[in-house]
Amino acid sequence: MNALREECWAITDQAAGNQRQALALAERLGLPVRPLLLEPRGPWAWLAPRLVLGGEMALVRADRTRLAAPWPRVAIGCGRAAALFTRMLRTWSDGVTRTVQILDPRIDPKHWDVVVAPRHDGLAGANVLTPLGSLNPVDEEWLSDARDAWPQLAELPAPRIGVLLGGPRRGLAMDNAWTQAFVNGLRAMHRRRGGSLLVLASRRTPPRLAGALRNATDDIPGLRWAGPADGPNPYPGVLAWADRLVVTADSVNMLSEACAVGCAVHTFAPDPLPGKHARFHHTLREAGLLHPLDADAPDRQPPLRETERIAATVRQRLGLR
Repeated sequence: MNALREECWAITDQAAGNQRQALALAERLGLPVRPLLLEPRGPWAWLAPRLVLGGEMALVRADRTRLAAPWPRVAIGCGRAAALFTRMLRTWSDGVTRTVQILDPRIDPKHWDVVVAPRHDGLAGANVLTPLGSLNPVDEEWLSDARDAWPQLAELPAPRIGVLLGGPRRGLAMDNAWTQAFVNGLRAMHRRRGGSLLVLASRRTPPRLAGALRNATDDIPGLRWAGPADGPNPYPGVLAWADRLVVTADSVNMLSEACAVGCAVHTFAPDPLPGKHARFHHTLREAGLLHPLDADAPDRQPPLRETERIAATVRQRLGLR
């Protein structure tokens, strides 16, 4: 029988959103966590996770030595590239390793012990769990730690309005007209409420958009962060100290984390969103968790925190304590 490590491997590619989801779940399973960032090479990268023939050659030699026995008790993957490795681990370990795949793998879920796919993906199956949004680490302890790490943000004028910027994607251009309308909406919100604006770019935010937001709001108290040149990323502190959050419509991960805080969350989507995003936004609005940028929403709302519920179900199904 294959040797077994009492640990959980969290397997992802370089995408920050995939890493956060895999680690958020792994850290709640009660096992030591070993993060593994793995990028398959072609042709496996192009056909993941369908192509498994010769899969041991999908990695360069240095990475193959990291993905080797003794095998972990649990392996969690997030994203299509990781799905290739979690699928193959069931075979390589002779079924000793229990596997969990986050996000729709685009093939039959039977290749994993558990698949966690957001509700808007529309995936169903006996081993499929369907949270409303993406998994994330945000809970009361996380927020408390973030407030302790960023006490200076408490000195900004209240209400503190956090503005989280994603980037363009199909069906959401974020062009000059969109940017101007978004700026107008933010300034109108500030006129109604006062306080400060805490504007954060992400890896996907075009410099043009970050620069336009900085220039258009430089007369409003707060902070502007567009990258390492502006210092350490204050994202955790902004979530923790925000009295209200505005999130661009493109990012399921950022919207899910914003909705986990418990303050009002707004977005700006003047045009129809593409399929999955439209379904996700609709579900959040129906639950009273997401509001238009110009809506007069209550300051507080129930936080969306599904990660521990999903983790409890995974622990039960995998026979973990």
